[in-house]
Amino acid sequence: MSKEVMEEGQSGLRKDYVDPPPAPLIDVAELSLWSFYRALIAEFIATLLFLYVTIATVIGNNKQTNVCDGVGILGIAWAFGGMIFVLVYCTAGISGGHINPAVTFGLFLARKVSLIRAVGYMVAQCAGAIVGVGLVKAFMKHDYNGHGGGANSVQSGYSRGTALGAEIIGTFVLVYTVFSATDPKRSARDSHIPVLAPLPIGFAVFMVHLATIPITGTGINPARSFGAAVIYNNEKAWNDHWIFWVGPFVGALAAAAYHQYILRAAAIKALGSFRSNPTN
Repeated sequence: MSKEVMEEGQSGLRKDYVDPPPAPLIDVAELSLWSFYRALIAEFIATLLFLYVTIATVIGNNKQTNVCDGVGILGIAWAFGGMIFVLVYCTAGISGGHINPAVTFGLFLARKVSLIRAVGYMVAQCAGAIVGVGLVKAFMKHDYNGHGGGANSVQSGYSRGTALGAEIIGTFVLVYTVFSATDPKRSARDSHIPVLAPLPIGFAVFMVHLATIPITGTGINPARSFGAAVIYNNEKAWNDHWIFWVGPFVGALAAAAYHQYILRAAAIKALGSFRSNPTN
């Protein structure tokens, strides 16, 4: 049994952090709370802003005829990672700053949010993404239609299996970072650094984009892919669209299981509690 588990089971020793209780699977009471609807609005607006800035950056880069005139892959990656850093910092205290159905799904699996909140967040995120990309098309219609619309698809030279693997691994990196950066134990230890959580999450998005833009254009966020696909409405984007839901959700599932049951030893703690209870 791990040292952490043994210490937590000894009398007289107290942790310097408290793990929040698991969220109810279905919490109907949330529907009567203003804080729930405020969180939905925050997720909607954050995802709208995220898609507007990032897709506009992609279109602005693609319209350049000289490769040296645009921001390039590095600039696009910075746009995605930088916006996540800003928006997570702004909305973390209101909605948790998910801005991504895969992140919401991973946190739901870990019982950090209820099913009702998870579904509400996903709907708000997808709606915000559609509006955000719609604004890009409204403001940059000619360039938007002529330069791919920022839609995700499997790039030339790569198979759908490769693209699916890239989305799974990329989302695993992101959701694993979210769990690690928001871990109560780490938060207690590093409470003197108030921007610690948004910073590594933004950097994770940045690094994943550097690796996977050449493969899929980088999804790792079903709302981002869905919003772009709805507004651009291209056959190629829709043919490959399943990859940008299946990949991120599988990656989020793997990250949640890895963090909760291996790194945080949830299974071992439960077993230790069972063994230490004389009534069992």
